[in-house]
Amino acid sequence: MAGEHVSGVVEGIVDEAIARTLLGHVGRVAGTIYVQGGKPRLLEKLAGFNSAARFSPWLVLVDLNGVAPCAPEFVSGVMPSPSPQMVFRVAVRQAEAWLMGDTQGLASYLRVSRARVPDDPEGEVYAKQTMVNIARNSRNRHVREDMVPTPASGRRTGPNYAGRLIEFATQHWRPEVAAERVESLNRCLQRLEVPR
Repeated sequence: MAGEHVSGVVEGIVDEAIARTLLGHVGRVAGTIYVQGGKPRLLEKLAGFNSAARFSPWLVLVDLNGVAPCAPEFVSGVMPSPSPQMVFRVAVRQAEAWLMGDTQGLASYLRVSRARVPDDPEGEVYAKQTMVNIARNSRNRHVREDMVPTPASGRRTGPNYAGRLIEFATQHWRPEVAAERVESLNRCLQRLEVPR
């Protein structure tokens, strides 16, 4: 399978960047990544993607957040019979936790103290809010303006929150470092590894 294109399905554009980085990290070639605009739409189409994985390799990334208390219970409910070439992985609890696993890399990128990044990213119930709060303490005004919402906006994230995380995921993030702290990411990397 080395060199073979891997198609992907993700919830959002940050997840797409993460998927592409992960595939490149393990020596796979990212094919088309289908961004579904949220978990409900992704789950609606899951059976079709699983059928496609009978013929070619697929990676599906989905957040656990808000759907089940644990990943195995969620997976058995939505993907009871994965096709041979289907890699269905769950980020506990949100993809931001996978990025936070590279604690020093994220702290450097966001210009914050290493102590601001949690040691147990998977323990963060709402990792997206944690990421915003980390950025709130940035020494870089542009990071704060991009990632932290203004009270008047009524939004949970700043205007370029996704853009910043995409840049980090594609240019600075070290998945192998993050996987040492984030078990769901470690399992994902193990499943994606190309046999030598």
